[in-house]
Amino acid sequence: SRRRAAGQPNHSHSKPAPGEHHHVTGQGDKGDFDLFIIGGGVNGCGIARDAAGRGISVGLAEMGDLGAATSSASTKLFHGGLRYLEYLEFRLVREALVEREMLLRAMPHISWPMRFVLPVKADMRFEGGTPVSRIVATFMPWLKGRRPAWLIRTGLFLYDHLGGRDILPGTRSVDLHAEASGTPLKPEFKKAFEYSDCWIEDSRLVVLNARDAASRGATIMPRTEVVSAHRDGSQWRITLRNATQEWQVRAQMLVNAGGPWAGAVIKDVVGTQSGDQVRLVRGSHIVTRSLFDHKKSYFLQGTDGRIIFAIPYERHFTLIGTTDLDHPDAATPPVCTDEEADYLIDFASQYFKEPLTRADILWRYSGVRPLYDDGASSATAATRDYVLKVDDAGAPLLNIFGGKITTYRKLAEAAMAQIALHLGNRHGDWTAGKPLPGGDFPVQGFDALVTSLLQRYGFLDKPWATRLARAYGTDAFLLLGDAQASDQLGSHFGHEITAAELDWAITHEWVETGDDFLWRRTRLGLVTSTAEAAAIDDYIRRSLQTGKIEAAAS
Repeated sequence: SRRRAAGQPNHSHSKPAPGEHHHVTGQGDKGDFDLFIIGGGVNGCGIARDAAGRGISVGLAEMGDLGAATSSASTKLFHGGLRYLEYLEFRLVREALVEREMLLRAMPHISWPMRFVLPVKADMRFEGGTPVSRIVATFMPWLKGRRPAWLIRTGLFLYDHLGGRDILPGTRSVDLHAEASGTPLKPEFKKAFEYSDCWIEDSRLVVLNARDAASRGATIMPRTEVVSAHRDGSQWRITLRNATQEWQVRAQMLVNAGGPWAGAVIKDVVGTQSGDQVRLVRGSHIVTRSLFDHKKSYFLQGTDGRIIFAIPYERHFTLIGTTDLDHPDAATPPVCTDEEADYLIDFASQYFKEPLTRADILWRYSGVRPLYDDGASSATAATRDYVLKVDDAGAPLLNIFGGKITTYRKLAEAAMAQIALHLGNRHGDWTAGKPLPGGDFPVQGFDALVTSLLQRYGFLDKPWATRLARAYGTDAFLLLGDAQASDQLGSHFGHEITAAELDWAITHEWVETGDDFLWRRTRLGLVTSTAEAAAIDDYIRRSLQTGKIEAAAS
């Protein structure tokens, strides 16, 4: 079944001081850990946070930047997965629906409620081969593969009630010819249903989990490759390598949270065999000019039975995705191909009055989902549930397969249940509703937070204050400090980016390059020029080389 898994001293690791996060692999930090995690995506960082909060000494190595792979290339939603109901994945959907509001409360700066408009027409079709489509075909053959509106409404009723709702409003019917959400759509779309899910800034979710883990004693090591991990008696001997050195640490237990590389970790790093496999599924997205001037998103059904989203993105754009295609291997970088881009363009153009062309694409990105290989016939049908397997033939190894961003916290709790069996840790679950850094304010308190920033820092305008509040929450006050004027924030790099913000990213968020900041800690790469991006990258690299940060020295 899914989500199953087949008294050492607690070593203290002090929290790196501001400005030293990028030095955590120095000589003074070499040592032993209770738990060592391979992989700095959302699952790895989520487990590191949970474990550190239980008093377990944790080391984590990520071969690239934190969240640089799958965890920064999602559709950026905390959602139950409406379409998974057609696969009868009720447990997965219910767990994710319950988690939506739990996570929203813990991070109201990087997650917020969003309404989705689902246009319906009589000729909407099922994706072939889903359990529900087979049931309907058997008992209602006259529908001939069509997905009727009443069935969609039934699914939305379940979606509203499976997980319970305290914050998010329920489903309602919409007259598209009478409401603003219908204005950008073709006139043939007359009716829609509107339901709730949540947005999440995916790559910030990763780094905030890493920050919280570090504040609780975890040693976080980005850009550090795990060369090998071998059992040595009752411990793991782990060889690490970064840009300047190679060294070894020991751990009582090892966690493989390698995502797309989980199979490679098992085979090449650990050198064992596993009957469980990862199915790599590529999901591609395109970002276009803004296609509509309201804040609601669209859930669009295609003629092939698949669905895509069209979501307002970063103030000035629309995010469209995703595709579902099998990906050959983790070593092949995922790229949104022209064929995938054309598929998304053609799909969206079936709905919007103004047809899209490739010229409208401003950015495209692609990520590989490391799904558990359950033998499904298509990439779309492969389960999004997670599977945990413990290899305890010696020092224990926990392998993680699959999962989705919405259930990362529950995955971490399930992992800790297995880890506790081997490490003897008796501390209970604690992360439910516990705010991530900057998230210590009410869900309904975001506007008040922006107002407070504007009142305290008179040089901010509302768009600037809003962006800082969205990225940093209450930590925006720490970032801005005692500044009385914008020139006290150091150099300005355009688009409200200051030396003070870059200093914060360097000292608190493991930023080492311009791309780290522009494409993962933020998405300001969408608006910066080549020259601005180069200046930001140069500032970051010089700061790391000299150990000096401008705003702190001013």
